[in-house]
Amino acid sequence: MSPVTLAEWRRAYDDGATPATLIDAVLARIVADDTAWIHRCGRAFVEAQVARLDTLPRTLPLWGVPFAVKDNIDVAGLPTTAACPAFTQVPQSHATAVQRLLDAGAVLVGKTNLDQFATGLVGTRSPYGEVPNAFDPARVSGGSSSGSASVVARGLVPFALGTDTAGSGRVPAGFNNLVGLKPTPGRVPMGGVVPACRTLDVVSVFALTVADAAEVAALIGAALPDEPVFNMPPCRPPWLGRTGSPLRVGLPRESDCDEAIGYARAWGAAVERLDALGAHPVPIDMAPLFEVAQLLYDGPWVAERHAVVQSLLESSPEAFDPTVREVIRQARRFDATSAFQARYRLEEARARIASCWDSFDVLMVPTAITCPTRAAVAADPVGRNSELGRFTNFVNLLGQSALAVPAGFTADGLPFGITFIAPGGCDAALVALGLEWEGAQALPLGARLRGATAEDRRLRTLPAAAPTLPIAVVGAHLSGMPLHGQLVERGCRLLAATRTAPHYRLHALPGTTPPKPGLARVADGGVAIEVEVYEMPLDRVGSFLALIPPPLGLGSIELEAPCGPWGRWVKGFICEPHALAGAPDVSEFGGWRAYRRHAAA
Repeated sequence: MSPVTLAEWRRAYDDGATPATLIDAVLARIVADDTAWIHRCGRAFVEAQVARLDTLPRTLPLWGVPFAVKDNIDVAGLPTTAACPAFTQVPQSHATAVQRLLDAGAVLVGKTNLDQFATGLVGTRSPYGEVPNAFDPARVSGGSSSGSASVVARGLVPFALGTDTAGSGRVPAGFNNLVGLKPTPGRVPMGGVVPACRTLDVVSVFALTVADAAEVAALIGAALPDEPVFNMPPCRPPWLGRTGSPLRVGLPRESDCDEAIGYARAWGAAVERLDALGAHPVPIDMAPLFEVAQLLYDGPWVAERHAVVQSLLESSPEAFDPTVREVIRQARRFDATSAFQARYRLEEARARIASCWDSFDVLMVPTAITCPTRAAVAADPVGRNSELGRFTNFVNLLGQSALAVPAGFTADGLPFGITFIAPGGCDAALVALGLEWEGAQALPLGARLRGATAEDRRLRTLPAAAPTLPIAVVGAHLSGMPLHGQLVERGCRLLAATRTAPHYRLHALPGTTPPKPGLARVADGGVAIEVEVYEMPLDRVGSFLALIPPPLGLGSIELEAPCGPWGRWVKGFICEPHALAGAPDVSEFGGWRAYRRHAAA
């Protein structure tokens, strides 16, 4: 069997395997009647990519790793159909996301099936065939990125690109025991992607592990300066929650999960698993979010879909899947006035929802509340599709980030997934949380390919996050001390409780309120002093610095041991030398906390 994770592919090459041999084995497993594929790359097309690897450094992150893309994403020289043969076009250049993966050394092996024009969450709305669930072929695979999820779940490729407007990068992940990383809208360039809703779409990543999804997302991320971006929030720090407090996880008061197939019980088990993360559950009212979700298909945003296919719909309506045709035709109900009215409603709802994040740090929802059979979808294509978007449709309208992760299996062996949702810009923070969630379980990879190893789950790269600065505090800002709240207010997180290098003296500064110490580096007679190192968002450092009174300031401090990627030297509190004259030397206590306990006694 071919390698299935990025780590396994790298190890195979390190052990002497060649791309020609491994990629040939992948091609041999891609059979002609597999409905997950719309276009299987020809041998000559793939061999040209393999030959190109000889000119590329072996150190490239995806050197020789195969992948697939959803067939609404352009690949130069290959047809793009969006699952509509009459729409077929052959682009002359790659989509930006595809180009970035090829530049990283990846090898494209095919383009995957989808719900036509990325309109659906079921994976059955395609003239190229329905894509069955990887665990139960009688059930849907989820859509619209059905084929991309299927080929990853079955181990044909270690990752694939999808797109996500209303859940298409999350629902198929939940149904096939995969990780589905949906970046913040605007985070990934959309050049060369057939739009569904251009103001909402984002390229998503399917993978077997959080680490693999994160690495691919990092490679395709970063907006282009000349590409229009719609309402992209700035990056946030790579963590969630507040220092010194448990993570507050918002949960729907009612999950509405299907009891008959075991999803209700699986959801209950997932909620109980939060204890392993030390998290605090917070029941929330989902009504404001559901109000936003209604705008997506019951509002004028459906006109964005119409804008893409208007001429084809008018000239050749028979070219469309009947359900997709009727969904897109709903655009004719709306005019410019209703579009602005809906936008006003969205912004009003956004303002109300923003305050909800004061009560929780991240939202956890079922990725889908049920997994219908293909027969049930055929009998009620709109109704069964709609229920799958219950916890997905509002996310991109609000510019949020999301990460779908496996959460176990039902008694009948169906996979169940949950999705973590956070404000826009929290892509890296969700990855960090996803790694914790993944590590607390022992689930198989994909369609029970094998168990995951520590190497599979080791993170190599995070998606973009806000820049931060490590700051060592030595006195009144220590946890439990009077000024610690200034760190909490700025969203800092504790990196380490450690000591300085043995080159410092600590003094109790007279006349300071609250009492504060002065730390000074000395040439001789220094000792190690206890400090706490906090990571602070860089855009909060200025306001923090403004609160520091003389004779204190921020300078460089040497630690006794390296602190993560920053090494031994970090920024921290120092004191002007003149203020130390006559200030009692309290270095013998090893730190300010011990001295204050002594002084109080």
